[in-house]
Amino acid sequence: MKILFVLTSHDQLGDTGKKTGFWVEEFANPYYTLLDKGAQITIATPKGGAAPIDPSSDSPDAATEDTERFNNDDEAKGSIANTKVLADMNPDDFDAVFYPGGHGPLWDLAINTASIALIEKFNSQEKPIGFVCHAPAALKNVKDAKGNPLVKGKKVTGFTNTEEAAVGLTDVVPFLVEDMLSENGGIYSKKDDWAAYAIQDGNLITGQNPASSELVAEKLLESLK
Repeated sequence: MKILFVLTSHDQLGDTGKKTGFWVEEFANPYYTLLDKGAQITIATPKGGAAPIDPSSDSPDAATEDTERFNNDDEAKGSIANTKVLADMNPDDFDAVFYPGGHGPLWDLAINTASIALIEKFNSQEKPIGFVCHAPAALKNVKDAKGNPLVKGKKVTGFTNTEEAAVGLTDVVPFLVEDMLSENGGIYSKKDDWAAYAIQDGNLITGQNPASSELVAEKLLESLK
């Protein structure tokens, strides 16, 4: 069971002067959920090298068992510091792909041609493709075999407009995940803000927010059986 994790390389939160990146919990929980079941995990980013961690996700109030485990895991931290270059990854070498969120993907993965081509290839091979929180941003420009948006007519979820408003970044982000999924024809649904929620439609698995990362990982695992 070989799984590719795709993380953002983007570390600037718009023009706020603050840093962003990937959200640790959304990486750590699925990473350990899958690793503990024997998965071989490869981590890639658009630029390769160190993947930026969103500082807000590394704070004590965002800590979970999995983030604590990550912070004490030199091997995992080494993988994050030395990610592969996304354009060098071949979907044929993997059984599934997973995208953790954080605000970074809104800027780079949404428009990254290597990422778009990779998701399209995984999808054409009917392999599981999983996204959580802001990571469905990576689906913005992805098309299906007919040239339609990949999410068109599919049940999807992702970070909600009200959750974005709650963190005060509605006017900072380049687009809102909920709006984009709906505009691309996705059948968008959600639960209450910050409630765990994930939905699967065929090989496409999406989760609403950080609390949903475990549900996405479990659905991904189930799809690989």
